[in-house]
Amino acid sequence: MWFLYIARCIDDTLYTGITTDVQRREFEHNTDNKRGAKSVRNKRPIKIVYTETYMTQAEAGIREADIKGWKRKYKLELIK
Repeated sequence: MWFLYIARCIDDTLYTGITTDVQRREFEHNTDNKRGAKSVRNKRPIKIVYTETYMTQAEAGIREADIKGWKRKYKLELIK
């Protein structure tokens, strides 16, 4: 299973990504682990606030690319 996720950073920005393990990914983002995204390193801690489940990495990646193109207000609506 693959998961699309949206994380809220300490500065209230939103980060969208995909993973096979949501809890592990949140941990990676919140520590000095090299696997955490560089773009959120100065915005810790982050909290994953939304997830969707997909059968394949390709499906999750397509959805990730779609959501990354959205304006913030639409992402906030999705999270609600």
